Amino acid sequence: MSALSDLVYAQGLSSEADIEWLHRLAGDGQLLADLAFADIVVWVPTNDDSFVAVAHTRPGGAATLFYRDIVGDLVRPQWRTQVREAFTHARIVDSASPDWFEETPTRVRAVPIVRERATADRPPTVVGVLTRHTNLGEARTPSRQQITFNDCADDLFGMVAAADFPDLTAPTSPRRGAPRASDGLIRLDVDGITTFASPNALSAFNRLGFEDELEGESLLEMASAILPAKREYDESLPIVMAGRAPWRADLEARGVTVSLRTIPLRDQGARIGAIVLCRDVTEIRHQEQELITKDATIREIHHRVKNNLQTVASLLRIQSRRTHSEDARDALTQAMRRVSAIAVVHDTLSAGLAQDVDFDEVFNQVMKLVAEVAASPNTRARTLKSGTFGTLPSEYATPLALALTELVTNAVEHGLADKEGEVEIIAARSDDRLEVRVRDNGVGLPEGQVGRGLGTQIVRTLIQGELSGTIDWHTITGSGTEVTIDIPLRYIDRAAH
Repeated sequence: MSALSDLVYAQGLSSEADIEWLHRLAGDGQLLADLAFADIVVWVPTNDDSFVAVAHTRPGGAATLFYRDIVGDLVRPQWRTQVREAFTHARIVDSASPDWFEETPTRVRAVPIVRERATADRPPTVVGVLTRHTNLGEARTPSRQQITFNDCADDLFGMVAAADFPDLTAPTSPRRGAPRASDGLIRLDVDGITTFASPNALSAFNRLGFEDELEGESLLEMASAILPAKREYDESLPIVMAGRAPWRADLEARGVTVSLRTIPLRDQGARIGAIVLCRDVTEIRHQEQELITKDATIREIHHRVKNNLQTVASLLRIQSRRTHSEDARDALTQAMRRVSAIAVVHDTLSAGLAQDVDFDEVFNQVMKLVAEVAASPNTRARTLKSGTFGTLPSEYATPLALALTELVTNAVEHGLADKEGEVEIIAARSDDRLEVRVRDNGVGLPEGQVGRGLGTQIVRTLIQGELSGTIDWHTITGSGTEVTIDIPLRYIDRAAH
């Protein structure tokens, strides 16, 4: 749960819909701060008739007023009346005179965060207050870009107070390289004509092949002129470039990719224009494509390794059936089972992009390999599993799967040989360790002696050498054997990162 959710839930005054609205607004806090050249703070009411800060964003192109984190702090007395008035009356309230904060003159604007507009039978739903804190100590003659940025910020603040921003139809979780105000900003009028283009935005479109000035041009017509004639493009691109929907799209030409994000501007619900943020993401998209190609290659390798291992296991099975020596047949069967256990992990890795595996799923497939041993004529073994292993990185999944295959197989073959019984596998995972116990109710270890066979050596090598863990064999009071594996998760976490 996020810090914002924790703070809001602590007040007990907001619904899930209110919290979602606040999350979406806080997600665009950096955009608002960069456009306003000011600190942006989000406040929610408390149980004792005050307000607490639940989000704070510092501007990227101006000095911040709050060098210390104020999230979780109560509203200061000099702002309380202004914030309460904005919240109570659902209207924007500006400070009447400069407010001094730590010897710095500031201007404060309080904007009600409205989720639902007023209707004939109910008032507007105000879920909090957004405050803009402008540092007046660095006041200088504003440039045309700064004036446009401030106008855009004012339009968005008005939309926040009118329940028009954030827009829940806009996509969340943007791709890497999402454009910011400083990357490039274009202001469109209601007809999609460019009224302002920042230098960075103009540079991005010049790299695409557009050599003239953007201002006065239709962004959509300009894009149509530079796009390759016979190339497929995102169907949402025309709507994005016309400023009609709060969507995202990529514009590609001449080997350059520019990411676009459109924010329609509204006044009393009527569209008055749009902000188009743009960023040259050519290198980022190339990196993403390389990662996709590498991921696909890795998955194909895992798939082929799995197929090759299954082929080896099949050859070992055929060879074991043709041999006349009982010892040789057992050795080949055990080798076949070990190879198959490794193949299970590669099969799981070939199904997804991540190099982490759900080990509970892997273990369930490994248990099928032991089923043949449990189904021998004179042995009736039942396997039980409790607890969860969770997700493990591939370099740990393979040795653990092979070790558990050995332990469960040994428990069935030796502990329950020619009798009926159970083998229980208990997994317990905490933040810093993974403990696995393999317990049977068979004959137990003879005089407490640990076996010295190949299987025992393999298990020791895998657990102690590969996983930096510990393993302990002991006889259960009465009968049966229990093997305890303890693996420190700090090594697993390090490998995952």
